[in-house]
Formats: sequence, structure tokens, C-alpha cells
Amino acid sequence: MLLSCSVFAQSESDYSHLDPDRIVPQDLLREAVNFYDTNIQKIKNPRFMGVIDFKQHSSKERFYIIDMESGRVETYLTSHGKNSDPDHDGYATKFSNVPDSLTSSLGFYLTAETYYGSNGYSLRLDGLSSTNSNARARAIVIHGADYVQADGKKIGRSYGCPALEQRYHQAVINQMKGGTLLFAGLSKL
Repeated sequence: MLLSCSVFAQSESDYSHLDPDRIVPQDLLREAVNFYDTNIQKIKNPRFMGVIDFKQHSSKERFYIIDMESGRVETYLTSHGKNSDPDHDGYATKFSNVPDSLTSSLGFYLTAETYYGSNGYSLRLDGLSSTNSNARARAIVIHGADYVQADGKKIGRSYGCPALEQRYHQAVINQMKGGTLLFAGLSKL
């Protein structure tokens, strides 16, 4: 279904306009778009799609939001779980779906409702994969965090949430709330 010379083959939908500058790791984008296309009827907010590349160092803008209409991509810093990076070198190497593991989980998510909690304005995530099916029970959410800052160094670690910089989290949550597809994976850098 996919062509090697282009990110996407012609199918029922044409996704060749996405990410014209090839900002998103292409293997993760292919996987996310295939899931998106196959499950479009279940995606309540199809305007945007999110991709997180946990293979990249935490100092890199590795949270990608793709505008499915224009193809434009926005990038953001995001945290990973404390126990996903046990030696605190900025690289996530361990992932789990187990409650209280303090790790990030890989797989596909749908965003759900917003709420105000201990981390302020936040967005609940529902895991769609066996590797993240406990996301809601684990309270894995998108929220802002002071430990996520653009200073070129590794950022702080969460309890498993993909936390964002305080200055961007509200805008990102507002774009993605209400049923947007989010894919957390490991690129083949």
C-alpha cells in the first residue's frame, strides 16, 4: 500500500500532502496514517493527528501535530516517564502498561475530555493498543509541566505522561481534544 519513493501510496484517501518538509520520522508517520485511514470512522476529531517519537532525546521537539487538511506539522518538547529513563540520560528505553510503573506507554491513543487537575488544564487519553490499554486507569494524560523547558538540555521526567511546556499545552490540548488520534512509537533513526 505504501510506496518507498513517497510517504503514501494513492488509496481511497490521498495523504501525500502531509509533512512536505519531512519533519516527522517517516516510519512513524506511515504507521500512524495507516491506522488513521483504517479507523477514520472511529476518530471523532480527524482534523489533527499526533505522533510522539520516544526514540529521540528529550531535548528534541519529538511531539508532532499534523494538520490533516493542510499537511502542516508543529513540533513540541514532551516528557517521558521517570522509569522509562532509569539512568536519566534523556533517552526513554523502558515502556510499560502496568499501573504505578512510572513509565511511558507505546501505541495508539484517542484523546478524550479535558479537565482541571493537579497539573492544571489536562487532556485524558484512552489507549487503543495492548501496550497502553491502561492509560486512563494510570491517569496518563497530556498536561503542562514546569520541568519541560526549551533550554537544549534533557528535560524532566513525568510519571508516564507526555507533558508539554506550559506555554504551549493549552493550545495543543485545544487542538487535540475530543477524539484525535495520537501515536507514541520508536522511530528507526
